[in-house]
Amino acid sequence: MSTRAPGARASGRTLDGGTAASLPARVLRHGAYEAAAMLRNGEQLVLAIVLPLLALAALVLTPLLDAYGASRIDVAAPGVLALCTMSTAFTGQGIATGFDRRYGVLRFLSTTPLGRSGLILGKAVAVAVVLAVQLVVIGGAALLMGWEPRVDGLLPAALLLLVGSAAFTALGLLVAGTLRPEATLAVTNLVWILLAAAGGVIIPAAGLPAVAAPVVALLPSAALGDGLRSALVDGTLDPVACLVLLAWSALSTLAAVRWFKWS
Repeated sequence: MSTRAPGARASGRTLDGGTAASLPARVLRHGAYEAAAMLRNGEQLVLAIVLPLLALAALVLTPLLDAYGASRIDVAAPGVLALCTMSTAFTGQGIATGFDRRYGVLRFLSTTPLGRSGLILGKAVAVAVVLAVQLVVIGGAALLMGWEPRVDGLLPAALLLLVGSAAFTALGLLVAGTLRPEATLAVTNLVWILLAAAGGVIIPAAGLPAVAAPVVALLPSAALGDGLRSALVDGTLDPVACLVLLAWSALSTLAAVRWFKWS
């Protein structure tokens, strides 16, 4: 028989008669815990910081992007920031959630005062915290390499990063909530590699073969990469890119709500 009095969770009372923290406080605490866990994980740290730094250096030192802009760093930096968003929101969060689901962590936490909605919001907070660390590290490295982003494009870029992280987080949760952890690990890493190589993240969608460009332009990776380049190079908000990201975010969220399995 349960020792919790009826209505204890709804009233915010704990088992020992104390008062549970408010939902925002619980969400922030859980988000901080998940962010710390992601940053302490060696594999996640390599994916979040080391690989983007190596990609940035390689793109600046090689002539790969010479045909897409006057400055290599101006084209490379926004693309690598989009890559960071994908690595944290999609791959990192997808893998972490997949293994939490296997070991029963999701099912356990969903029955605590945090609840399912608080758990998802906490994961979104964790993504935002890790992404902020990435922006500081990767953006700082790009500035040292001579990057000069448009000041009037910082607000549009922040908006695109917000919508893009929402879209990729929802996609990561959708994969983690429907596949086995091993399959989630394989799928998220494979998709990350494919999108990084030919998904319009590093190389603009318009620079891809004519047959592929229209299809790639509809991917969230291309929308985020091209949108950030428009914002940080030209100082303008790309409305098409924003709409594509909003559509992916909405559809992925609805799909995750419908098919996510908690155990």
